[in-house]
Amino acid sequence: MRRVRLIRQVRVVGQAGAVGQAPVVGRRRLIRGVRLARGARTLAGALLACAALLGPAALPALADTTASPSDGSDATSAASDDAGPTEAGTSFRTAAAMQLDQQATASASTGDYLYWSFPADSGQRPTVQATVQLPTSPALHAASTWQIDVYDGLRRRQACMYGTQARTAATGTASVRLACTLRPVRAWAEPWANDPLPGTYYIRLTAVDLGSADVGLPFRASVKAASHDAGGAYAVGGSLSEPLVPGISMAAAAGSDSDSDSGTGDRASLAEGEPDGGWASGWATDRWIWTGVGGVLAALAGVGGYVLTRGRGPRYGPPPQG
Repeated sequence: MRRVRLIRQVRVVGQAGAVGQAPVVGRRRLIRGVRLARGARTLAGALLACAALLGPAALPALADTTASPSDGSDATSAASDDAGPTEAGTSFRTAAAMQLDQQATASASTGDYLYWSFPADSGQRPTVQATVQLPTSPALHAASTWQIDVYDGLRRRQACMYGTQARTAATGTASVRLACTLRPVRAWAEPWANDPLPGTYYIRLTAVDLGSADVGLPFRASVKAASHDAGGAYAVGGSLSEPLVPGISMAAAAGSDSDSDSGTGDRASLAEGEPDGGWASGWATDRWIWTGVGGVLAALAGVGGYVLTRGRGPRYGPPPQG
């Protein structure tokens, strides 16, 4: 009899414990849901901070890619802006100034040296393309070799990474196409380095191998300079005090005297040789943006790892009965 009563008491206690554990299980589920909600709110806040950080950087790109309605007058004005000079200089000092993505043309005689100039800023990789329309009447008597050379603001010849810089035209060839892609322009470099620096770049086109009987024949040349952004992979931690532009030191000295007419003229001439968006400062690159994005992603990874590995927390309710 005692044994039967003891078994009944154990059953009753077990049922009471099961009934008492139901509220405990409900509280645990509630606490777990609150923690998950807090983690979700933390992740949402971090994502909003990341979006706010990337928003100002993404808006200009979206504005550039967004199409805007235009009429025929806008197209005509854009075409006129893309038209470059119709003549070329014969030396560095008399080089015809052109902007990027402009088509410059010139008519000259074989044996002449043709010079153009264009601005290149830090982070850009310039590409120069030239087309030479060889004389047909009378035609060249022998093969000729044409070449383009690109010089920086210090008049240092820059090497071509890609493209055909020199090409030989056989007798009867109608045209010759040349191309030269430079290394990315850096904001700063060591004095002994030959890295491209921001400033004015010069294009020289000439025939390096020409027979004496073919000197003086008329030909026509067209040159175009373009560039694309090389990205923050080529960014450096310094910058030049001034871009390598001819006469910029004189303009800076005359800039202190605001009433000087010569200083105003020098600044106006320098402004004509600047890029469309002006010269960059040299330090504001997309490397800073990606550094901030990496920091935000690292913070999100830390918060997510903590939420997943911190466990269920302390257990609530009465201890289990043995």
